[in-house]
Amino acid sequence: MKASALSMFLIIISVQWSSAQNSAEQELINLSKQKWQWMADKNIDKLSSLFHEKSKFVHMSGTWKKDEELEIIKTGSIWYKNADVHDTAVEIVGDVAIVWNRITLTAVVRGSDAVNQFTVTEVYKKETTGWNLLALTFSSVRDTHAIKH
Repeated sequence: MKASALSMFLIIISVQWSSAQNSAEQELINLSKQKWQWMADKNIDKLSSLFHEKSKFVHMSGTWKKDEELEIIKTGSIWYKNADVHDTAVEIVGDVAIVWNRITLTAVVRGSDAVNQFTVTEVYKKETTGWNLLALTFSSVRDTHAIKH
């Protein structure tokens, strides 16, 4: 009887933890999708709130800090017109989460149209106000590249 009660307790705890984990993963997937839309819309206010003060952004042509990335978006030096997300994976470790997006990015870069395949790695930290983006890195990939789940 004690073994059955203990087993039932462990199952309940496991289900609750899994549900909480899935909920947080879905929250991050939704936040990442919103981020792409905010970038397309050049919504600097929303992005400024999302980006951590110490955030860094790694692109094919350089690495920038928060203020530089926001300025690039605001001025349209890079206009993220559309991020077509093909696949997403999320890993959460404590108060840090990593989101991998396999995307086709349609952008205007310094006045020229560009369409590129990327796996984008986003690192988030859970703060009292919600998730903040610490890092975003674009990795150029072939169209056959797949994210490991």
